[in-house]
Amino acid sequence: MICFRDGSLPLPDVSSTSLEVALSNRSFDGIQVLQNMEQCYPVPRNMTMKLTNEQISARVLYFGLFNGVGPTRTQSKMIVRNRAYSFTANISVEGCTTSTMQGQYCNQTIELLSCARSGNSSGNGSVSGFFNQSMVLCRNNFETSCHGDGEMKIYSLEILRITESLTISVQNLRLRPLDSIGNSSRIYLMCFARYGAMPLATLHDYSGDLNQSPLVIRFPKVGQWYISILALHLAKEIGGALSNVSKVCYSLEVQELECPLGKAGPNCSSERYMLQRTEGEISLNLRRFMLKDVIVLKQNRAKFQFGRFGFKTVLRKYSTPFESYYLPDGGDVISDALNFHLEPLLSNYSVGGLDTWTYFLLDVPRGAAGGNLHVRLMSDRKMNYEIYARNGGLPSLINWDYYYINKTSSSGDSVFFVLYNSSDEKVDFYILYVKEGIWNIALRHLNSTGDISDGQTTMSISLERCPKRCSYHGACKSALDTSGLTLYSFCACDRNHGGFDCSIEIVSHQGHIWQSIALIASNAAAVFPAFWALRQKAFAEWVVYTVSGISSGLYHACDVGTWCVLSFGVLQFMDFWLSFMAVVSTFIYLTTIDEVFKRAIHTAVAILTALMAITKATRSSNIILVMGIGAFGLLLGWLIEFSTKWPSREWLQNLVNTVMKRFRWGFVLAGFIALAMAAISWNLESSQSYWIWHSVWHVAIYSSSFFFLCSKVKTINSGNRTPTDANYQLTQQDSLSQGA
Repeated sequence: MICFRDGSLPLPDVSSTSLEVALSNRSFDGIQVLQNMEQCYPVPRNMTMKLTNEQISARVLYFGLFNGVGPTRTQSKMIVRNRAYSFTANISVEGCTTSTMQGQYCNQTIELLSCARSGNSSGNGSVSGFFNQSMVLCRNNFETSCHGDGEMKIYSLEILRITESLTISVQNLRLRPLDSIGNSSRIYLMCFARYGAMPLATLHDYSGDLNQSPLVIRFPKVGQWYISILALHLAKEIGGALSNVSKVCYSLEVQELECPLGKAGPNCSSERYMLQRTEGEISLNLRRFMLKDVIVLKQNRAKFQFGRFGFKTVLRKYSTPFESYYLPDGGDVISDALNFHLEPLLSNYSVGGLDTWTYFLLDVPRGAAGGNLHVRLMSDRKMNYEIYARNGGLPSLINWDYYYINKTSSSGDSVFFVLYNSSDEKVDFYILYVKEGIWNIALRHLNSTGDISDGQTTMSISLERCPKRCSYHGACKSALDTSGLTLYSFCACDRNHGGFDCSIEIVSHQGHIWQSIALIASNAAAVFPAFWALRQKAFAEWVVYTVSGISSGLYHACDVGTWCVLSFGVLQFMDFWLSFMAVVSTFIYLTTIDEVFKRAIHTAVAILTALMAITKATRSSNIILVMGIGAFGLLLGWLIEFSTKWPSREWLQNLVNTVMKRFRWGFVLAGFIALAMAAISWNLESSQSYWIWHSVWHVAIYSSSFFFLCSKVKTINSGNRTPTDANYQLTQQDSLSQGA
């Protein structure tokens, strides 16, 4: 399965709903991927996707390949024998030589707007009713822009700070030539705005007719914005002057309104607490890293301060990089505390006693897109807070990435929003694989006419590697993505649990006990071939079968978490190696060659099977290889035996006779039936049914060896050769004595 996500790593199976959607997407459609960058699709045999800068934002695009999805994906499996798929990917990125020429063929001119700060304004004369705001005014470089009917003109500007609103308007709208007769008010001057990518009439974030009213974008994101202007219906609305009128001209004006430092929201009346890193206040010695260098932590905490609103970041003890708490910096805050009191930081009541917003800004550093943002609120009374989170811009009731209103109304349908144990007095949620950059978390305090001093609410904001510490049912692992630029974490769950946070119980405790008994006790079937080999004085085979059954039992005892007498890797190697040796030894036992040749074959087989066991021991093709090696050993033994006992012109005549007399064919048939059962059980093994089918495999494979051992006749007569019995020897001696 292939998953796409814009700005952070994909995660296909957080919830059953997201997994069902992923599995239902049977066809790959590049355009559909563009509309929703958090989608997963079954991987086709061949796929091609071409994205132009009119379709995709100029940001980081992640895609991940997952071989198997669902709760058991993170479960520690006893033996992993899923199919392995190989793939090749060719990704090329092409860009235009200049930033002023964009589009699919780099033939679309982009005009950069010139921006300048116009200073502060206050009182009733402020734009849009804001108080004490500063304004950045952007205009096109030329006094006017002109274009004809259906012609699109594109502009760009970059928003550098958190902005309250972006207002796009046109001035001096007129027709050209000037002596034309027409009604310019009936012209459609469509404006399309888009964040980070080229806007089209069919693909944009905001749109409006600038000839009717300015286009106002509330709380725009920080970064590059593109604006396209399209004039329509010029020829229809000018009356009879079609030959003279061909263009409409205007002056484009864009206003960015910013609140003062520490303020945000309507009328700039809400408190905004910003988190910024400042040099010199860092008490944590971090060695800067590039790509795959290791981050060395010298101390356990770092402290940052900003302006009059201070925050400090406290790193967890023995934590991995980018794992930290965000705390306000103040005299009443303990440096090791995990929470901070919320009431002293809340904004004053809004006029009219409706609701109040308080904004918290924090930075997720580069390379930390594989972490999780954890937000908690705890109160000693029923809380009247709504929480809105947004990346890159201030959240509002209409602009947000994730939200929480109550335990029944939240962003629960999002793959990357997970709510835990929330109630009227507690809010606890994660934003999984959080995007890099500035995050804005806004608290909307309802019913602000009440007294907030009636209770006490604490808030905790932290960047963590694994949600809920893998629910204490697994280990949190960290790795770098293929590019080496992003550190991501994942849970490796234990035998009984699965899911992205190890919270799903795959096997109950009682079921785990029965599975352990079945996997360990089923190796007792090795007693049968070991007993028969000992009875026939085949001591080499007896050692192999005995040690194979013991090592398999010890390996599975360690694998199910009961007891590990040696390291897991050593036990796994011993189990597979001796199992391979047991299979091949059975074939070699069926020959009657001298022990010198058997020792040589055993030595060669031991080397080959050891190499197989140490490299990809769990692959299914090993069974075919082992069977092939055993059959080759049997054939080689027969060739050696027949070439030494019979003349070359006689052995072909006696081969069939010898084979028919050498085996008890009832036991041979039983051996092949048991071998077929072993092959079937091996093929039926899966993550859910591994324990039962692998137990059947143990019994079947040892039983087949037992039947094959029993099938061999100890002494046979070979064709026309005279039997070498005692009577023959005595007769020979009598004749010799008489002749003497």
